[in-house]
Amino acid sequence: MLLDSNSCIGKIVCSKAGRDKGKFFIILSVLDDKYVYICDGDLRTVERPKKKKVKHLNFTNSVAEEIRNLLISNERINSATIRKILQSYDNNKEV
Repeated sequence: MLLDSNSCIGKIVCSKAGRDKGKFFIILSVLDDKYVYICDGDLRTVERPKKKKVKHLNFTNSVAEEIRNLLISNERINSATIRKILQSYDNNKEV
């Protein structure tokens, strides 16, 4: 799977392997074709994103546009914003 850096940034993904299996994350950056940096705003903050293999992620159709725009324009984002977006996304998925 070829990853386009701009199209993947801000996407909401779900981990399908590892300790964090079943948790939602937002892609902060694309390292290469195999790895991305993800953040959940809680255990994995913006300052310490997790390096994760793409094959261990389920991509959703949702994009956190607010986060995506901030990341592309190189503005500072905080973990609380990411946490709030993922929490509202998770609540919507349960309904």
